[in-house]
Amino acid sequence: MTAPIVVAGASMAGLRAAEQLRAAGWDGPITLVGDEPHPPYNRPPLSKEVLAGKASFESLAFRPRPSVADVRWRLGTTVVRADLDRRTVGLDDGETLPYRGLVVATGMRARRLRCPGPAAGRHTVRTLADARGLREALTRPGVRVVVVGAGFIGCEVAATAVALGAAEITVVDPLPLPMAGPLGELLGRALLARHRERGVRFALGTGVTAFQGEREVTGVVLTDGRVLAADVVVESVGSVANTEWLEGNGLDLTDGVLTDGHLRAGGRPEVIAVGDVARFPNPRYDGVPRRVEHWSIPTDTARHGARVLAAHLAGAGHGLAPFAPLPTFWSDQHDFRLQSFGAPALGRDDVRVLGGDPDGDVLAGYHRAGRLVGVVALGGQSAAAAAARYRAELLRQPADEQAALR
Repeated sequence: MTAPIVVAGASMAGLRAAEQLRAAGWDGPITLVGDEPHPPYNRPPLSKEVLAGKASFESLAFRPRPSVADVRWRLGTTVVRADLDRRTVGLDDGETLPYRGLVVATGMRARRLRCPGPAAGRHTVRTLADARGLREALTRPGVRVVVVGAGFIGCEVAATAVALGAAEITVVDPLPLPMAGPLGELLGRALLARHRERGVRFALGTGVTAFQGEREVTGVVLTDGRVLAADVVVESVGSVANTEWLEGNGLDLTDGVLTDGHLRAGGRPEVIAVGDVARFPNPRYDGVPRRVEHWSIPTDTARHGARVLAAHLAGAGHGLAPFAPLPTFWSDQHDFRLQSFGAPALGRDDVRVLGGDPDGDVLAGYHRAGRLVGVVALGGQSAAAAAARYRAELLRQPADEQAALR
């Protein structure tokens, strides 16, 4: 019997990889292993529509294509080890699966703060179970919320807490502005003003040293000495790659799984990494490998990686240019949207207003060595549409010219 392609991770990236393997011509067995009991589902609504009660948990599930109806699903099961030389993976129930090809799609998990104090009352937003628990906590009358981390998830949760009627919402971050990493100062200030206008408080330039309370959190102690009263704490302090099961195989797991320009890991053509666990070079910008945690990346990496893997297993060349996606993200907060194309974080030291005004709808261009590398719109539909018009320009830029920006 032919050994299957094992897809480790029943996330969006894992599902798309299975679908794209079929599209690329692989008609052999596929086994998809996921640690959650749920089929693959859409995660971005967890911090917005689902948390606000505007979308059901059931509505998040992806509808698989008919081509993967014969895939063997192992849900509620965790991959705990791998032997890449022997081409096997081990599961937490003791079973060992041989594979012909391996797709690493185990994604990320929420990072937790290592501070003294009670654990009850502290939440993250990464899974369905997380969202269920946090929604229940946020809908209690008079709740006081402290969000630690002013990135995408932190700002979205703060906006949702406002809509749910929380009595107090304070966002804590060591940086001087919300979303300063990807957006820089111009839009960071505009975002700060919009949140404050809607009742969100901020404690910026400070961190957390401890949590107060007996059995549940009642307060958050900051590095500057202040104590914030809290009934609910949301930890939005980044993510950790789920790569421990790959240790001991000679892979670079410094930050996710390092791959080459075709998403192959450790020089092994039978192993690819997809989704936000993959750390790959993007010749559209430079040769520096980076992870990209945007919604478009699971599909983009799955399409490219599946074609490369299927061609290898068929004994053929894939004929593909190196993987060079155009990252895309959006974030809905309160009654406005952030819409981005490209890599604004690479150009946050040279941000120019391309249209509108930071006090209203605004479109900002991010430049590196004088070249436009990303655009971000902040505001309503007209601003988002303006950003979309730059997408074609960013796609037209040759990868070799972008590589010169290193």
